[in-house]
Amino acid sequence: MDQLEELVRLQAVLIRLLLPTQQRAIVELGRAGFGPARIAQLLGTTASTASVTLQRDRKAGRKSGGSEPVKLAPAKPEPSDE
Repeated sequence: MDQLEELVRLQAVLIRLLLPTQQRAIVELGRAGFGPARIAQLLGTTASTASVTLQRDRKAGRKSGGSEPVKLAPAKPEPSDE
């Protein structure tokens, strides 16, 4: 695996960890320009799941007149050594 591919995978993992659901991660990767097959590869799901999720997001976006910004979950505080 080359360094660029490793960075892409690490970013996908970070997105998945920060967002509350796999569906939100799929939507954000789709909005970043990734297709269903690539999203499935990065998140360990199927291309069908990614495709359906992206279609539902597009449909919901048309109904609401746009897309909502992503609200990231707050960072968990690190345990103190005290």
